[in-house]
Amino acid sequence: MISMFDEAEQNPKLSDSEFARIEEPLRIQLLNEQYRHLKLKDRALVIVVAGIDGAGKGDTVNLLNEWLDPRHVRTLAFADPSAEEKAYPLVRRLWLGIPPKGTVGILFGAGYTPLLKEIAKKKSNPDKLESMISAIKKFEDTLIANDVQIIKLWFHMSQDAQRARTEQLMANPSTAWLVGKNYEKVFKHFDRARQAGQRVIEATDAAHSPWVIVPSADNNMRIVRTAQAVLAAFKKGAIKVAPSHDPAAPTKRQPKHSRFDSLDFAASINKETYEQELIHWQNRLAIAVRDKGFKKKSLVLVFEGQDAAGKGGAIRRVTHALDARQYRTVPVAAPRPFEMDRPYLWRFWRNVPSRGRITIFDRSWYGRVLVERVEGYAKRSAWQRAYQEINEFENQLINHGAMVLKFWLAVTPEEQLSRFKAREHSPYKNFKITPEDWRNRRQWPAYSKAAEEMFAKTDTPLAPWHILSANDKRHARLEVIKRITKAVEES
Repeated sequence: MISMFDEAEQNPKLSDSEFARIEEPLRIQLLNEQYRHLKLKDRALVIVVAGIDGAGKGDTVNLLNEWLDPRHVRTLAFADPSAEEKAYPLVRRLWLGIPPKGTVGILFGAGYTPLLKEIAKKKSNPDKLESMISAIKKFEDTLIANDVQIIKLWFHMSQDAQRARTEQLMANPSTAWLVGKNYEKVFKHFDRARQAGQRVIEATDAAHSPWVIVPSADNNMRIVRTAQAVLAAFKKGAIKVAPSHDPAAPTKRQPKHSRFDSLDFAASINKETYEQELIHWQNRLAIAVRDKGFKKKSLVLVFEGQDAAGKGGAIRRVTHALDARQYRTVPVAAPRPFEMDRPYLWRFWRNVPSRGRITIFDRSWYGRVLVERVEGYAKRSAWQRAYQEINEFENQLINHGAMVLKFWLAVTPEEQLSRFKAREHSPYKNFKITPEDWRNRRQWPAYSKAAEEMFAKTDTPLAPWHILSANDKRHARLEVIKRITKAVEES
């Protein structure tokens, strides 16, 4: 049976004279393509670097940075996660490492290191392996669909060549530090490491995120093959594909009747009762989030709803119960240029809370399937794909111990009109009303339709939507803080 590593393990060589003939034109082509990529700015290029320990990955990446314009290259090494990184879902550090469009990101290991370690065990967990492989494929599919091109380089050599390189590095005091503790371990268990690599490549190789085997025993060969692979990626450009994996959670059929029809918009509460109840629930929430058990969790609060529905007022009543050092409020508006240069969810991954902390989103990632859909800011394919991406995003947060509570504050068109007019005549609130608010109001039916489809496709058992009548602000505020408090207490 022919192995994918056969050529690399034959340790092919490239003479110095042949390398000298190839080097200059290859460098020129590579640099020209990098500048073309930078000018087009239609995608980011991510180069994943993995392979056998001692195969010269670091040396090659250093040289690649010299051949390219390093101002537009970002190199990241993903070692064992720090205590701070463990406080977040580990996929977050991969998201934050995604470079902006027009640039190149070189990621050592990326999400493959934990997978390789699991496969290389004497007794690996099949269910865990399947879950890890699925997570990597979903992550790469999401990046591809959001204008990120991926090429994965596996640096390989024979067992004898790996030992020879290790001894060569050890013999020189200036390079001995490069020999990691895994080098000897890999040599002793070379067959196991080789099999692990083959299984990973077979499970995760795809036309839109291919693996390239780089023969690494000979320095010249390794450098040329790497440069040729990157050059081919620049020339090929991004491949547009629909994600092939199943949705993170089954979507529901859109109900025939609007969910807003079942709301009791006449629900209200008198001021005296409201003030007593509010203090009671704020005190309970304050105790709940200071409990030792909450330090192992995090809380994500999402507020959506029609303009003037009272989201800001509800948020303020919640934060009154919290320590300002424990939470942050993130107002979400139109993405800034540096955010538009990265995948849609990138800016939200930046703001998710670590364990023991709270993030409150005033508007959120649901903007893609609401305002961006209605106003035509996102292509149809992008907002239709977003339901699945959002479900996966929320599942990743929940799997790490986050509670995700999503609130939609609903008002009737009549109540919204009344609030708009009141804002116009209030010296304290007239800044809240803008021409855009009136324009959005004319799109009421379109926004209602978009909201209904959003509920149907993203209302999941672990992250359900709380749709609340907000014609009476006091009623809505109490319902919000009650539901948050009970969720934290019961977690």
